[in-house]
Amino acid sequence: MTNLVTISGGLRRPSSTRLLADRLEAAVRAELESGGVAVESAVLELRPLGHDIMDAMLAGFPSEPLEEAFARLGEADAVIAVTPAFNASFSGLFKSFFDVLPEETLSDMPVLIAATGGTERHSLVLEHALRPMFSHLHAIVSPRGVYAATEDFGTASAGSALGDRVTAAAFDFARLVTSCGQRVRRDTDDEELAGMRALLGS
Repeated sequence: MTNLVTISGGLRRPSSTRLLADRLEAAVRAELESGGVAVESAVLELRPLGHDIMDAMLAGFPSEPLEEAFARLGEADAVIAVTPAFNASFSGLFKSFFDVLPEETLSDMPVLIAATGGTERHSLVLEHALRPMFSHLHAIVSPRGVYAATEDFGTASAGSALGDRVTAAAFDFARLVTSCGQRVRRDTDDEELAGMRALLGS
């Protein structure tokens, strides 16, 4: 069983970010299931956690809903992360969530990155902002991300082009997830305790 968690950083309702997240989730799930992999899927919306994320940044202590979001993400085997683009980077809400996320939560986690924006000019957000951040968090970032501009949700031809990009990215990501095998979750508390014992014993 593969536990797939989709993170949607959309700020509005309805949200093109959530639309893209849902399309990617469906495509990845279909690819995995076609390969005989059972999938359990969940969506983590960041918008309802906005105040909790800010409180955690200011006080240093996550609320219960935020702790539950951290736990859900930590139990995942694979993650799809989608953000709106602002000024050629990710949104503040999206970045702030990962700023307060406990260290090593995404270590060795296969991640598919995606973003939405008003124009194609922001498409480099995938390579200039998202990929470096997730690499810094020790995630295994899928080689093919997806960017969708406003026009991609408009005409039938543009929608078809987006569909092709989603399908290609889902195919690559499904291969990555299956090749990574069972994810070994790290217990950072135990590692820190072991380190302290080693120092005291030396």
